[in-house]
Amino acid sequence: MEISQKEIQTYLDNNIFRLISQAADEIGVECYVIGGYVRDYFLYRPSKDIDIVAVGQGIELAKAVASKLGKHTQISVFKTFGTAQIKYKNYEIEFVGARKESYTYDSRKPTVENGTLEDDQKRRDFAINAMAFCLNDNRFGELVDPFGGIEDLENLIIRTPLDPDVTFSDDPLRMMRAIRFASQLGFDIYFETFDAIERNKERIKIVSEERIADELNKIVLSPKPSVGFVLLDKTGLLELIFPELVALKGAETKDGIGHKNNYYHTLSVLDNITKHTDDLWLRWAAILHDIAKPLTKRWDQRLGWTFHNHNYIGEKMIPKIFRRMKLPQNEKMKYVQKLVSLHMRPMQLVEDEVTDSAVRRLLFDAGDDIDDLMMLCEADITSKNPEKVRRFINNFKIVRRKLHEIEEKDRVRNFQPPIDGNEIMRTFKIEQGKEVGDLKALIKEAILDGEIPNEYDAAHQFMLQKANEMGLERIL
Repeated sequence: MEISQKEIQTYLDNNIFRLISQAADEIGVECYVIGGYVRDYFLYRPSKDIDIVAVGQGIELAKAVASKLGKHTQISVFKTFGTAQIKYKNYEIEFVGARKESYTYDSRKPTVENGTLEDDQKRRDFAINAMAFCLNDNRFGELVDPFGGIEDLENLIIRTPLDPDVTFSDDPLRMMRAIRFASQLGFDIYFETFDAIERNKERIKIVSEERIADELNKIVLSPKPSVGFVLLDKTGLLELIFPELVALKGAETKDGIGHKNNYYHTLSVLDNITKHTDDLWLRWAAILHDIAKPLTKRWDQRLGWTFHNHNYIGEKMIPKIFRRMKLPQNEKMKYVQKLVSLHMRPMQLVEDEVTDSAVRRLLFDAGDDIDDLMMLCEADITSKNPEKVRRFINNFKIVRRKLHEIEEKDRVRNFQPPIDGNEIMRTFKIEQGKEVGDLKALIKEAILDGEIPNEYDAAHQFMLQKANEMGLERIL
């Protein structure tokens, strides 16, 4: 890769870097932009996060820069960590003094001392993240790359700047980061670095679940997430952080009848859906849609391998998985549960005759998530038989058309029956109780079954008829 300092200078020649340069020279501090911003320059990727390392006091430099930007500049100082952050336009700029670190075996929190630029680059996770551009005027735009980060970018590899066993033992989260970068960038992990992850995998246990979840989510959001999951599996990390996914591995044959390997099927579904959505939680629904198959696998002499109710049991497994992984216990989790629970329904419509009643019920149960559900179900088609794939896709087109037609006609997505419990109680002068609940359910079912239209007059007449059958009299 040809490095042109003039091109780097042109790239850095904007207001914020020139201003940092002036501030650094005025207070006599050696100053560099380092890490991801430098890496992304060579990868032609836009970056809004800027890490500045000062050989001296990073906080002092941040204050000098803030002063130049004006009194309305937002600066946050973290004295405990020796860092400061400035928000400027769309940028987040973090300032830190160059430092060297040492670790104890039972913690990933280092003891920090002031250090040189080289000390600071040595503590970086990977060679591609250890490169720096000097910002001082006399060396503006000069690349400092002591560990061959440029060469690694050319060769598309992830490699630690120092002994990988030390790097990963010191901060085991770096093992997840190596795999995340490989998944995001499409790079290979250098063989010595990969082997060190295998050797140090148990060290991941000292990392908080929140930090692991953060890296895992970045893998899930990468262009081809299966790359990251395969690497997690091969290094042995996946078994430690997500054993339920590993449990999907394996294919068994009995009496000449086999079932697919649900682990690789799940990764295929995830990659399929990634082509159509960046939604993190829809991608998680793809990961978890078959998560209960190991628990529900049975052999039936007549039917072969069965996984009855794996969607409903999978729905029940999700809160425990999310809780352990420190994923959100809120509407995001409920959304994933809903899609996992419903993911068989469109398939059943495909396999059976598509009745209006079944479509109405699916629309009602899925609500505004119907389009996401259909996307998940289409991603679930991973058969190697092209004729079978073509048949499923054509049938899904029929289901989509039916969904559109019935939604236009009956307006059942997220619908509330036109008669509510208050009206039932007023009409028959009864208290809240079983009769009210039964009547509400009968009205809802009649609309979903197409017995009556989703309209007030029809629902009111139906209510009177059913109430009469139940022995309730209308009180005028």
